[in-house]
Amino acid sequence: MLFRQINDAKLAQYAYLIGCQETGEALLVDPERDIDRYLDLAEREGLEITAVTETHIHADFLSGARELAERFDTTLYLSDEGDENWKYEWAQGPKQGGGDYDVTWLHDGDTFQVGSVEVTALHTPGHTPEHLSFLVTDRGGGADEPMGLLTGDFVFVGDLGRPDLLESAAQVEGAMEPSARTLYASVQRVLEMPDHLQVWPAHGAGSACGKALGAVPQSTLGYEKQFNPMIDAAREGEDAFVDAILADQPEPQIYFARMKRDNKKGMPVLGSLPAPRELTVRELEDAAADEAPLVIDTRLDRSAYMANHIPGSLYAPMNDTFNTVVGSLVEDETTPIVLIADEGDVEEAVRDLVRIGYDNVTGFAEVDTLQRYFQAGGPSETIDEITFADFDAELQDEATGVLDVRYRSEYEEGHVEGALNASYTRMPEYETELPTDKTLLVHCGSGARAAAASSYLARTGHSVKYVNDHFANYEAASEEAVAA
Repeated sequence: MLFRQINDAKLAQYAYLIGCQETGEALLVDPERDIDRYLDLAEREGLEITAVTETHIHADFLSGARELAERFDTTLYLSDEGDENWKYEWAQGPKQGGGDYDVTWLHDGDTFQVGSVEVTALHTPGHTPEHLSFLVTDRGGGADEPMGLLTGDFVFVGDLGRPDLLESAAQVEGAMEPSARTLYASVQRVLEMPDHLQVWPAHGAGSACGKALGAVPQSTLGYEKQFNPMIDAAREGEDAFVDAILADQPEPQIYFARMKRDNKKGMPVLGSLPAPRELTVRELEDAAADEAPLVIDTRLDRSAYMANHIPGSLYAPMNDTFNTVVGSLVEDETTPIVLIADEGDVEEAVRDLVRIGYDNVTGFAEVDTLQRYFQAGGPSETIDEITFADFDAELQDEATGVLDVRYRSEYEEGHVEGALNASYTRMPEYETELPTDKTLLVHCGSGARAAAASSYLARTGHSVKYVNDHFANYEAASEEAVAA
């Protein structure tokens, strides 16, 4: 048996390629939408992807399962558990290109083979109603017991999948506590499984699908039973577990609801990646003057953006936060997008965007082109940049307020007295409630989240000043002013 874990560091997402080297067949588990990299890996390993499965309907990225089935007639193995609200609608209808999908609907205990690799589905609801985990047995290697468990968003290294997302992200009212109790029952099941089983999760550290995921890419059930704090909480009883798993969950990115919808209903076939063309200075001027395209500025230097940027542009640095920023602050996925990015970063940015449904990337301008645009007198804007050392002077003005864009749990641990709280991951929901008659001093924990939020609020017409500083500096200097 061949086993490969494929990591998307920005979404902290793991897909898996599991192959039978004897027959050359392979199973792909939880793929993202841009499937070419999985196909390339399989080819390098001498395998053909003949089957694809998913642990659940994902909320944080667009699935590549339909893409494989449409383009290569790949066999689908999909969950038929859960109620009618959480079924794969797209797989029940005809293909986009005509004909029917080759799909096997899975229930608890069902088994299928890919070559000599045996896969057994286990219904492990709680994170989602339809969630499956998969026991993997290397029959071709002579094994008669499973080697590991593909746990999806059920068991992570050091955490469990959050059960609140149906309510907090998909807006299913009243789903949070029942889902937590269902997750508790699933944990009881896993406690009875052998300790030797490897744990192969769908996410690692940085994912919003849990609250404290470990940075180690895999584990064992024995280790998690001993050291996973959420599994430990389950030993204290159902009510104690529910309280523990629901406490301090961060506000999910606003795009999660759209991912749930699109993965349920099905996205159009991507085929190939969008190929935005490079813009000249004149074309960048035209794009800046046109209200239709959204200019996304990916420069890493936050201060450079604040000092000079295209009016109405959104700041989303080309680092591990890129998907989160765009997915949190751009509600309309059909918006035409023009990137400010170095040419070497454009393909990566395009991949990041299509993985969360932004396909309409029409052009890009390199940073050098942006500088020539400024030198030629192209319209530009500035956002004032301050530090916490400036707060006392700034707050003397009654027309100034403080906006804390950290998660609610961070805010509750300590905040500037009188500060408003609006997590940047859901800023569009808060924007209309924020005061328009005040200049907002926008801060977070380090300055990173506040930079993106400041650009969004300036774009929507708010007067802002960006706080490029660590909140710990404010706490150290003004401990008496921090309200717990």
